[in-house]
Amino acid sequence: MAFSFLTFARRFAQRGANSAAFAFAAYALVGLVASAPHSAFALSAADVAPLAADDFDAKSAAIDKLIANHDKESLAVLKALSEDSVLATDAGAVLLQDGDTTRDAVNGKTVAASDAQPVTLNNLLRSKVAGALSGLQLDSPDKATREDAINALLKNPDPSIKPLVDAARAKETDPALKKRLDTLWAMTALHDTDAARRLEAVQLVAARHDLDMNELLRPLVAKKADGTFAETDARVRAAAQSGIDELDAIQRRSQIAGTLFAGLSLGSVLLLAALGLAITYGLIGVINMAHGEFLMIGAYATYVVQNLFQRFAPGAFDWYPLLAVPASFVAAALVGIVIERLVLKHLYGRPLETLLTTFGISLILIQATRMLFGAQNVQVVNPAWMSGGVTVLPNLILPYNRLAILAFSLIVVGIAWAVLTKTRLGLFVRAVTQNRRMAACVGVKTARVDSYAFAFGAGIAGLGGCALSQIGNVGPDLGQSYIIDSFMAVVLGGVGQLAGTVIGGFGLGLVSKTIEPFWGAVLAKIAVLVLIVLFIQKRPQGMFALKGRSAEA
Repeated sequence: MAFSFLTFARRFAQRGANSAAFAFAAYALVGLVASAPHSAFALSAADVAPLAADDFDAKSAAIDKLIANHDKESLAVLKALSEDSVLATDAGAVLLQDGDTTRDAVNGKTVAASDAQPVTLNNLLRSKVAGALSGLQLDSPDKATREDAINALLKNPDPSIKPLVDAARAKETDPALKKRLDTLWAMTALHDTDAARRLEAVQLVAARHDLDMNELLRPLVAKKADGTFAETDARVRAAAQSGIDELDAIQRRSQIAGTLFAGLSLGSVLLLAALGLAITYGLIGVINMAHGEFLMIGAYATYVVQNLFQRFAPGAFDWYPLLAVPASFVAAALVGIVIERLVLKHLYGRPLETLLTTFGISLILIQATRMLFGAQNVQVVNPAWMSGGVTVLPNLILPYNRLAILAFSLIVVGIAWAVLTKTRLGLFVRAVTQNRRMAACVGVKTARVDSYAFAFGAGIAGLGGCALSQIGNVGPDLGQSYIIDSFMAVVLGGVGQLAGTVIGGFGLGLVSKTIEPFWGAVLAKIAVLVLIVLFIQKRPQGMFALKGRSAEA
């Protein structure tokens, strides 16, 4: 083309500019040369015609061609496909609809669309189109846009966008994005025709330590129906198998760590529920079936404090737990001391009557809560600093609210230990627990100690309800789910023993969560109960027996 134009120019100079025919020919040739590059990238009817057909394989090939072109016209068609605004006529023409305007996808002319029908795509093709649009954003000058596009493509890589990824890798200057682009390239190059590129891709995918990549590597070591490997290169198969083994090891470590954390998380909840019960049961010997309702009272106290902050101090909402903690303790403690003074003190020494009475009190408290707050569960919102989680291993995220509850339970244990070992009340509680008659003989007012200790134990249960409100909805039946497990933790650890309650609570949580993946939650609870019964048969006093002589022994 260039040679013909130069030859024509020389002849035009020789003959002069007087010839109108030569002038017209010159202008026509210049226009042809100027339009040649644009015509090379323009869409043709053959490029988009498969979109109007019913063959989804042909549609996929057409979309791949649009992606490979990645020019302005192809991008317009891809965007229209993602917006379901591509139409096809009975004659096979493909039209793009933009509001009330319909234009031809090939020449851009406005046309009528009276007989046009929408082009249909299946989920696979929609995913391909979405990936293509993200791939075209890899050239964006905005770093945030490129990062969003890479993140979207990493979730659903498509080999058809490999040319776009290759171009983006060559131009990317940000080191972090370049590393992520390398991973994306590897995910799209696993089935490249070049074995060296496949090997490099497998090594990059395996080095990412992403458990989702396991499914990308497994086809490379799989065998076909005839017994031959799908991957023909032995080095690629060996690298893929090595990556699979490493990812399996990471998954096992993540599962073990996740089970341990779930057990500690459950154990921290059981500990908060059982700690107060250990104090009251060890001191008074009362089987308090209403102890779970103290958790419920603490949870609803947290809900009330949350609502007060939302109404009167929305700017300080993230700090409402600082007030909810003492409020839940005080609310549960007040209810506890009222129950002890009005009912329980008259039933000491009569365990069966106490059990039936506290069960009745439990039902009264549940019904009173339903009448006051309604039968439906209420939601307690986590503050911002307790939302989200921290990633410690691939496929293992530790929620901040669970971590906060675990730390909170240890703090409560420390406070309870300090009260029982470093204060005058704690001295009296330990004295009455070990030998009530002797304590009374030396001047300890045992009835008052019973009231204070019962209120303290109920308040600790209220703190447990405050913690429970951060990991689930709050309802009138909240405490019923934890009362049996609380008793098991207390009996397992040893009646009246703080250390035993801690070990019993965490031990029950760990054992339950270890068994659940194999037998399920119900059978796991049954198995734990059987183990505790067998343990108590051998050691009735629990893991930690009370020291000292008892007058009642």
